[in-house]
Amino acid sequence: MVKENYNVIGVMSGTSLDGIDLAHILLSRHENRWRFEIKEAVAIPYSEDWIARLKNAVDFSTAELEILNKEYTLLLGNVISSFIKDNQLENLDAVCSHGHTILHQPQNGFTLQIGNLPNIANLVGEKIICDFRVQDVQLGGQGAPLVPIGDRFLFSDYDYCLNLGGFSNISFEENNTRIAFDISPVNTVLNYYADLAELEYDDKGKIARSGKVSEALLQELNALDFYSKSYPKSLGFEFVKTIVLPMIEKHPIPLEDKLRTFVEHIAIQTALAVPKKSGRLLATGGGAYNDFLLERMAFHLPQMTFEIPDDKTIQYKEALIFGLLGVLKLRNEINVLASVTGAKHDHSSGKIFLP
Repeated sequence: MVKENYNVIGVMSGTSLDGIDLAHILLSRHENRWRFEIKEAVAIPYSEDWIARLKNAVDFSTAELEILNKEYTLLLGNVISSFIKDNQLENLDAVCSHGHTILHQPQNGFTLQIGNLPNIANLVGEKIICDFRVQDVQLGGQGAPLVPIGDRFLFSDYDYCLNLGGFSNISFEENNTRIAFDISPVNTVLNYYADLAELEYDDKGKIARSGKVSEALLQELNALDFYSKSYPKSLGFEFVKTIVLPMIEKHPIPLEDKLRTFVEHIAIQTALAVPKKSGRLLATGGGAYNDFLLERMAFHLPQMTFEIPDDKTIQYKEALIFGLLGVLKLRNEINVLASVTGAKHDHSSGKIFLP
């Protein structure tokens, strides 16, 4: 008989580089419905040295990436071990870890998440399920987004699930098919400019609120090719570094105007991405704390009801869903949907490493 209750840890490191999210999760399946409870959860910030290394890794040589991967796997193993010890966690079914995306080039059949080397299982002393994206890219998919199956199973009460992280992505049901795609950069750009003001982030969007929209820059951003492409589609940090930031920097406007304009850009692209302009929308991720960004989205989608969940769900939704992906892999059930990634077929992705 298939187990119905699972005790797992979900681990996620996002492109916004705000740290490693760890969540202890109880997942149960009852009458064909998945339920969850997020127990202990913590975000471990990166040191300045690690932030710099992860930011610059997009330009590393193969040899440098191999060293980085080994050292990051060691870091991740230590962080997970400390989380288990600090919270005295026992009888875990698995640790389900995303790793950290360094390169994402599905068009070239390639994606790299570091921290997924086999020795992580020995470092942690638990069963590890990780590296969820590679198989999808090998099957002709984008390797992203992976969260939509979690939206379907855990958040089916909502018409739309919007995640506002380093990039924004959305998922929804259309004709009994889950549709999902990346919308635009969010915190990768907003945090970049907050950092120039010597801040970790623009708290509640206060700096952006004080700025003015540059119509010229806004038009240029909205005209980017990516937005006219049909889904499935996904974004990586390369897009921000090589296209978006150089475009913004061509405009000699104050920092607050850059932030204000980019917030407007995010809001417009979000409104365009939503097929039906009314319903219930669940907003999660760090951007859900940006009051000004949510105000601008509501302005462009006046008939939509924006719902912000509890803090644990906002902050740890992706860690939660990687926990679910790991459990589905354990059950040998589909955990990646071809309808959202563009792969040849639905599949059960991830590697399982035993200590």
